[in-house]
Amino acid sequence: MSVLGVCALALLSQAPVKAPASAPAVPPARAVPASLTAPAHPAPGPAAPPQRENGWSALTPEQRAALIADRAESPLSERLLGMSEKFLNTPYVLSPLGEGQGVDPDPTFRLDAVDCLTFVEETLALGMAHGEPEVPALLERIRYASTPSYEDRNHLMEAQWLPNNIKKGLLVDVTRKYAKEDTVTVTKTLTAHTWQSKSSMALQLPRERQPVGTFTLDMIPLEKVLEHARGVASGTILVVMREDLPLKATRITHLGFVVQKKKRTYLRHASKGGYNRVVDEDLETFLARNARYDKWKVTGVSLFEARRPPPTLVSQPAPAPGSAAVGAP
Repeated sequence: MSVLGVCALALLSQAPVKAPASAPAVPPARAVPASLTAPAHPAPGPAAPPQRENGWSALTPEQRAALIADRAESPLSERLLGMSEKFLNTPYVLSPLGEGQGVDPDPTFRLDAVDCLTFVEETLALGMAHGEPEVPALLERIRYASTPSYEDRNHLMEAQWLPNNIKKGLLVDVTRKYAKEDTVTVTKTLTAHTWQSKSSMALQLPRERQPVGTFTLDMIPLEKVLEHARGVASGTILVVMREDLPLKATRITHLGFVVQKKKRTYLRHASKGGYNRVVDEDLETFLARNARYDKWKVTGVSLFEARRPPPTLVSQPAPAPGSAAVGAP
């Protein structure tokens, strides 16, 4: 399977192949542990990730807390670059996070393993936080529509993860800002037929929680991306899109952070492929590889800027339904 094929599975937040016969319901209380030192409900099943040092592993809990609190009011883009850099060399593990129990008993937080989506989610929570105590609530807001239950998780990028985080004021679509007239409008359509496919059914979502409809996004065509890449600010989230196939529940198969350095543009991402870890990969190399995929063609990328959360988002027990407040850069 290609690197993007593997990441597509991660972006679908795939459930275990076979759920426990009598899985306990996830309680309405927050699933993310108050302490980041260890998960609240360690999962006994998944194998340990390959042992590999990253920027977090050498820190004591006190040092990690101090790092998160240090320069908390710095521009968010700088915070995201600093936090994401600590993940460099972190092993890639498919779908490493869950609810700590129930359908997906994987831990709710970890710094020793990521996939392409959880790398971005945890970096966002760490970067947005003013201190370590805020991280669990922020991660919960990013990963879930409202309540921290498996059914309420933002499983699908176009239908859930992106629109929900835009509504909460955590993301802004900046694709058109950078690509201007080269931007094209694309859609992803989900129907009842989509939910009959093997990959969609693997999510184990009840019918009433299966999104349907047409979801619209701006996209920079693959062949135009490098023309605009140098102008994209470091810390911008780049998502990779493929052609819309009726039986695929998403067309977004990968994401990471844009990093500008040494007069080159890089993608900082958790890559399965030949890397199997978080790396800074030259964007030109990354795009050239994507252009060669022919079974499920890559069509382009979209760009999103993270915003600091509105003040009420962390303090409230759950985000206000329908809130469209936009956070500060």
